[in-house]
Amino acid sequence: MAVVRRFFAVIAVIAACAAAAGGLALLPATPAQGTVRPPWATPGPVSGFAQLLHPPEPAKRLRYPGGPMASCEQRLQRTRSRNGQDVPVLAIVGASFTAGVGPGNPDKSWAFLLARRLHWNAVVFGDPGAGYVRAGVGRLGPVADEIARIDLPALAPSLVIVQAGRDDIGVPVRLEQQRVAQAVALIHAEAPRAQIALLTVFPGHKGRAAAGRTDRAIVTAGKAADPQVIIMDPLAGGWTYARAPDGLHPTAAGDAWISAKVAEILRAHGVRPSPTGRGTADITVCAAGITAAASPR
Repeated sequence: MAVVRRFFAVIAVIAACAAAAGGLALLPATPAQGTVRPPWATPGPVSGFAQLLHPPEPAKRLRYPGGPMASCEQRLQRTRSRNGQDVPVLAIVGASFTAGVGPGNPDKSWAFLLARRLHWNAVVFGDPGAGYVRAGVGRLGPVADEIARIDLPALAPSLVIVQAGRDDIGVPVRLEQQRVAQAVALIHAEAPRAQIALLTVFPGHKGRAAAGRTDRAIVTAGKAADPQVIIMDPLAGGWTYARAPDGLHPTAAGDAWISAKVAEILRAHGVRPSPTGRGTADITVCAAGITAAASPR
């Protein structure tokens, strides 16, 4: 009965948002392991207008049927207590920065490093090119699909971070706002107790005016959908980090800088490291997605 209620809840979320608009790896805390491209991930461009006419499928059809990611999530659920205390869970979905493009390894991404900084268990899901509208190179997006691919109700995360926006530059503002609202509403439906944070557009060398429009659309829609949303805005904040030769993605040092910056912003909103562990060896980080070579942006 609970599954049926969840199914209709997700349907209701997507319908409400439409009306308002008018590679898998089990990663422990330390060793790096490569991601594996899932068999259904086929590249190809996705039109924002086509997605408006054909919104994402309901969440249940997007779940991974099993394998390393499902096993890792189950392990995480079994180990969410440490020294008799609950360990918070962090869920992160996003695009190339989350997938580890730049350093070339997901366990060197800002997302993985953030889990280690917080001493939290985490699920990290990234596909380069994914946005609130764009599907990404592995077709694992857009963001609402990525959210639906991880089992938020079972994970019961304390915080969900969405990193997206750069790949949606050029998408009509109204469509972008609709999809941001949809993603926030889906998180509320699947993890009602979780704080939500949006990591928006990263600055690049090209298209600053268009990037600004997309960035403002995300911030405006995010705040409207959830007045308590935590906004982390690299473009407006002028974030400077060590970059790979493509001029956009971070080096390993750049990812460490981004991780520290995100942790600093989260700390200002009351998100603190877990006091229950003495290090990172006892955290579980489940990472899935696609890694891809960096390209000039």
